[in-house]
Amino acid sequence: MSTTRTHIVGYPDQGWGHARPLINLFARFVKLRPVTVTLFTSNGFYDRIIKELARSFEAGDEGVAERVRVISIHKDAHLMFSAGGDEEFREAWRSIVSQEELVCKQTGSRFAPLPKPKAIIIDFFSVGPFESIKALSRDTVKVFSWHPGLTYSLFYLFGPENLGGRGNVRPIVEEEARRTGRSFKEVGLEVAFKPTGRVVRIPGMVPMYDHEYFPQEFFFPDGIGEVFPRTFETLQASDGILLFTPTSYEPEAVAAAKAWFGETGRPAYAVGPLLPSASKTTAADNEKTQSSESSEVQELLDAALKTFGEKSLVYISFGSIFWPSSKPENVWAVLDVLMELNIPFILSIASPFAKVPEEIKTKVKAYGKGVISSWTPQQLILDHPATGWFIAHGGHNGVTEAVSAGVPQILWPFGGDQPANAVHISDQLQIGYELLEVRTGNGLKPIYRTGYTPKGTIEAVKAEVRDVLQKAFGEDGAKKRARLEELRKAVNGEWEDGGLSRKEATEFLDSL
Repeated sequence: MSTTRTHIVGYPDQGWGHARPLINLFARFVKLRPVTVTLFTSNGFYDRIIKELARSFEAGDEGVAERVRVISIHKDAHLMFSAGGDEEFREAWRSIVSQEELVCKQTGSRFAPLPKPKAIIIDFFSVGPFESIKALSRDTVKVFSWHPGLTYSLFYLFGPENLGGRGNVRPIVEEEARRTGRSFKEVGLEVAFKPTGRVVRIPGMVPMYDHEYFPQEFFFPDGIGEVFPRTFETLQASDGILLFTPTSYEPEAVAAAKAWFGETGRPAYAVGPLLPSASKTTAADNEKTQSSESSEVQELLDAALKTFGEKSLVYISFGSIFWPSSKPENVWAVLDVLMELNIPFILSIASPFAKVPEEIKTKVKAYGKGVISSWTPQQLILDHPATGWFIAHGGHNGVTEAVSAGVPQILWPFGGDQPANAVHISDQLQIGYELLEVRTGNGLKPIYRTGYTPKGTIEAVKAEVRDVLQKAFGEDGAKKRARLEELRKAVNGEWEDGGLSRKEATEFLDSL
């Protein structure tokens, strides 16, 4: 058994926005220091992770690349907010700390024992696995929380009260469940997502009503009710946190997170952006293998560049989970306006909730300047000179990709870190826009910073989208793009020699 390398384990939740950046962080780790990483995943994500990992290594890097071991420990496809994989994780963790052989459930490959890990980086939502780690290895392995989102949102959703958060709500949920006879899960969902009308004040973020953090009706798995009330305690019990954010994107939030964890002598490392670290060509070629529609997407991009010129196309994606399922006709209204204005577009429908009626597919096909794709090579699209604007949900994964590519965004947030990202981009940084009329449910309440109440009608949606697109492709959009260019340089510099993210990642590795 080799004892020459530091061993680190990683376990993201099985949402692509949670897993993808951690994959790229691990690829950077093995390039920075002689460490070995074991990345736990599920069968449903295994192939995609292998392909994403390949985007960080060139020919000749095989010796370094093999130090990232990808092992599926679950047969399920998706495990986000599910306790279904907790027992499998517990067994895998028992094997790894006991320095036993591991078997990949996707490939059947056997992995030889490695020295006991120095640390595990675990998704901050993985409260069950966190408890298993503490039960099986106590304090002999450092446990770092992985936060794959906007740091501002961490405070409101899971932070202490002095940072605008709700503190430890688990005892509140337990008491309400005991008093009413309702389940912990049911009460937890209510506490997590039912606005009370209070004004949320976070350091460095404009004040917002709490209902503004939930601007869309969307189906959330019941498991969230079990996870959300316990996340604060998991964060408090961890040995530190790794933040998937560039310091230059939200410096006040990063400083506040460092101060929060520093109160108990724990580090907070900001390590974004986390893009593939191989050449653009290698990264793009391997990304194409993740989408069966890459050729069609590439053809449209090239045709748009030839016919309409640079920065002419609009790319639309709500990520791999989110979709306006309560009112999908808002999406079709956006497509109508794009076609009315003769703008080429690509629409990603990666979410399992996305359903496109046949009449919409027929209309887009007849238009001839649009593609609807089940999974897009997103970074290829953002890097293409034809791409001008990105209509997105505002998840931090897509936000950092767009900022790094210099593509301004028109944001349509649902929940999580997305509403704060939308406000940060549109109001605070003024490098993009936020759509307001697409809001549903609690989103159709007043907006604190303006007092405006969205109408939410299809007519209002079309009018707003038309207005925003005309501004985006005009003088106002040019000003926003110029401000974005300055931020892009700062963000991309975080991983260059002397950059803050490179420095903090190295400090993390050296601390082990």
